Amino acid sequence: MNIKKKYNPIKQLVMNKKLYLPLLLAVLVAFVGCKKMGGLSADYFTVTPSPLEVVGGKVAATITGKFPEKYFKKKVTVTVTPYLVYEGGETAAASYTYQGEKVKGNNQTISYKLGGNITMKASFDYIPQMRKSDLYLAFKVQKGSKSYDLPRVKVAEGVLATAEISNAATVKPALAADKFQRIINESRKADILFLIQQANIRANQLSTDQMKEFHNEVANAASAANKELKGINISSYASPDGGVELNTKLAENREKNTVKYMNEQLKKGNIETDMTAEFTAQDWEGFKELVEKSNIQDKDLILRVLSMYSDPEQREKEIKNMSSTFKVLADEILPQLRYSRITASIDIIGKSDAEISKLAASDPKSLTLDELLYAGTLTDSKDDKIAIYKKAAEIYPNDYRAYNNVGMAYYQKQNVAEAENWFKKAAKIDPKAPEVQMNLGLISLAKNDYNKAAQEFGNAAGIDELKEATGVLYLKKGEYQKAVKAFGDTKSNNAAIAQILTKDYNKAKNTLSSINNGKDATTLYLLAVVGARTNNEKMVKENLQKAISLDNQMKAFAAADIEFAKYDISSLTK
Repeated sequence: MNIKKKYNPIKQLVMNKKLYLPLLLAVLVAFVGCKKMGGLSADYFTVTPSPLEVVGGKVAATITGKFPEKYFKKKVTVTVTPYLVYEGGETAAASYTYQGEKVKGNNQTISYKLGGNITMKASFDYIPQMRKSDLYLAFKVQKGSKSYDLPRVKVAEGVLATAEISNAATVKPALAADKFQRIINESRKADILFLIQQANIRANQLSTDQMKEFHNEVANAASAANKELKGINISSYASPDGGVELNTKLAENREKNTVKYMNEQLKKGNIETDMTAEFTAQDWEGFKELVEKSNIQDKDLILRVLSMYSDPEQREKEIKNMSSTFKVLADEILPQLRYSRITASIDIIGKSDAEISKLAASDPKSLTLDELLYAGTLTDSKDDKIAIYKKAAEIYPNDYRAYNNVGMAYYQKQNVAEAENWFKKAAKIDPKAPEVQMNLGLISLAKNDYNKAAQEFGNAAGIDELKEATGVLYLKKGEYQKAVKAFGDTKSNNAAIAQILTKDYNKAKNTLSSINNGKDATTLYLLAVVGARTNNEKMVKENLQKAISLDNQMKAFAAADIEFAKYDISSLTK
């Protein structure tokens, strides 16, 4: 007998749930598990410094952030890469990888339920395009063999690059100086010897070769176009034997007679010049000097007496007590101390600037090395300097100075390769020359070899230009306080940059305002930066306008400079 079971829909539904519920849950879990992680907001991240800044040729940032609660899937890894994005390209920094709770690995684990805090360090080698740039974070999610990218997050914008305005090319290289002197003073001397206790001038003293030569030199100095007789001095002496009163009278009379003689000679030669005269009653200093140079047997004893007694009479008494010794003194030493010395001061006048410049171009071999080196300082043309210094190196190949100065002129023309070539030639001749060492340091600085530059600058102690060079080195290394100290009171754009970067804006303004010969568009631009940092809009716009009028390239530079981000300078940079 067939008994039909009555269909119960409620019971059937219960039975179906028991059958399909696990399956539905499994499908739901699978669906949820496959859902991609969503993008993150910039609010979850902070960047220090903000804005970013170039320090020592690097743009460095510390990025702190947070993965929110119930966000980070348990079976995924997320790789975060900072990118600095700029017109025409982007640069990546080192990546950081984070993992979910069920991933086996050595990366920082992020809790799904609680989320997690992260810290990343990013560093980029600076290039000029980065001045106008944005810092992004890129996220790559990996689960098993599958991966996908989350939308990038912009966390910072702009890079302060004021430090990069510093320029080693503007540092003045060290000149190896000439020793040229247009006027060289020379002395011509002649002595008149007197007999003991006498002041009259003997005829034989006026006919000596020394006296004849003296008068010829005086006459020549009075008449020659390239000489000038500056004056004549007469110093008369008495030997220290005899009393002070007697010696005073003797020395004074010797002076009078010698002055009278010289006046007669000058009048005879129709020579006009100033004359001065003085006398010394007892020439103990001369006595001591002659004894020291002599071979007298008891000279140590005599010198000891001189040191023991300061009173002239006591000295004379003690020396005369040494009877045998005193006889030698009377014969060999004392006669030399009874004299008048006539000294003519003569200026030798060298070639004029015009003469030297003309000869440097037409007949360089007729000039001395120092005259040629001096000729190089008489022109502002770098090409003319190079030609003069090269000729000096050719004519005088064994002196490093000419080679150094050729390199200096090339460096000022911003031809670093040729400058280095000539500095190395100078170093072969004199590797320890401080000018050469400093200039080689500038080459190393231009090549960003800061360690070598520091070593070479250290070998250039005493060079005036070294302060500026060392200051720029510290700027390039990002050591701004050291840069300020190195610059000292230097008035230059580079020195002002160091002061801006250490936030000494008043000093930076004073430095820039004090620049005279070297004031240029960069000087005015830096004054605008000082204005921006001190909230002086008028100072910003006035100096930017002047800078752009001197150098039109400043338009684009200012438009991309985050220093002026809060000012409307569009009318200046169109």
